[in-house]
Parts: sequence; structure tokens; C-alpha cells
Amino acid sequence: MSTQDLLPYGLGIPDLVEYQPGYKVDVEIAPFLNKLTSAVAEAGFALRLESAYRPFEKQLSIWNRKARGELPLLSAEGVPMDRPQDEEELMYAILTWSALPGASRHHLGTDLDVVDGNACPEGYEVQLTPEECEGMFAPFHHFLTECFDSDSAFGFNRVFVPGRGKIRPEGWHIAHLPTSRRRLEHFSLGTLRKIYEGSDMACKKVVLARLDKLAEEYIYPYFI
Repeated sequence: MSTQDLLPYGLGIPDLVEYQPGYKVDVEIAPFLNKLTSAVAEAGFALRLESAYRPFEKQLSIWNRKARGELPLLSAEGVPMDRPQDEEELMYAILTWSALPGASRHHLGTDLDVVDGNACPEGYEVQLTPEECEGMFAPFHHFLTECFDSDSAFGFNRVFVPGRGKIRPEGWHIAHLPTSRRRLEHFSLGTLRKIYEGSDMACKKVVLARLDKLAEEYIYPYFI
């Protein structure tokens, strides 16, 4: 399998550029991100990345640490919850806020988690929660919504919105859709299954048993 074929799963060797310290994006989206950053700045905000490209191993680490209880699990309301003992319940609890490894849009290099750097109090650790979107970052997200609605966001838009699939809405997650659509042309559920079979993924048995249904509810609705 070619490097290009592996890119949608967070594998292979993508063509990345460091856009902000510690955060890399697909080199093709950088000019469009520059334009969006400038538009945001003109409106008095500072577009700050909290996540960008994420390889398979990093997404797998997040998944496994949540499964082991090393990272907090959040309910659909964004409230910390107890770790389910049943493996299937645990899988669905993780899926509430975290994508399946190999099926995260962050693997594409086209998707970003963004906040308003100007609104962050000194020393504040961003959590990426609905409360932040509706609170300190509300003006910033309202401005982004206006840009998306008027088709003036240079190809960027939100993906995790109400009524689309079963992942909770994520107002902070934006994607450069023209580029991501090209990356997703190479995605295959069969290839993802083979990747899982050779991995040390937590809840692997139940994920493989439910993969077709998981794809319908947690993967394909967001391949827009």
C-alpha cells in the first residue's frame, strides 16, 4: 500500500508544515489558514490552535489512556463520569468525545481545534468544552459562524454539528473541506479493520465486531 493510501489513517508520511509552535497542518491548507487568521485578527480575535495534525499512534494513545482511566471520560453533557466496566459501554463512552484511531479527521492534516487566544486568561488550560464555546470564546465562535454562513471562511467550516452522526457537537473543530475531501478519497473501512487487527487498541474485540455500525454512526457522517 502506498504512502498516499495510508494518509487518511494517520499513517504514511504527510506533507506538513508547522503553523504554530507544536502544531502542524497539511502544507496545502496553510495559505487558506493564513487568510482566515488574518480575517479573525481584523475582527479583534487571535486564532490559536489547540490541536492540528495527529498521527495514528497519538490518537491510539488517547483512546487507550481513556480506556485505562488515565484520561478522564466525559458524559454527553461534558461532565466527568465513572469508567464503565463493560467493554462495549466503555467503547461508546470514549466515542462520545474521541474519534476512533485511524478514523479521526485530525489524521488528515486539514482539521484544527481553535480558540481565541486573546480571550484566554493567563495560565488558563483550555479544555475544549461546550462551556468554553458558550462562555469565554463565544464572541470568537459567533464570528466564525458568520464567516461560515456567508461562505467567507476560505474553505473552512465546522464538521461536528448537531444532527450529524453520534459524536457530540464540537464548535471548536474546523476543517478545510476542499482539501480534506481529497484526502478521504483513499479511505477504506476494510483497510481500517486490518490496521485494528494488528494494533494493541483497547476494546479491540468489540470495536471489530461493531465496526460496520460504528462507521455508519461515528465515521461516515463526518466525511463531508
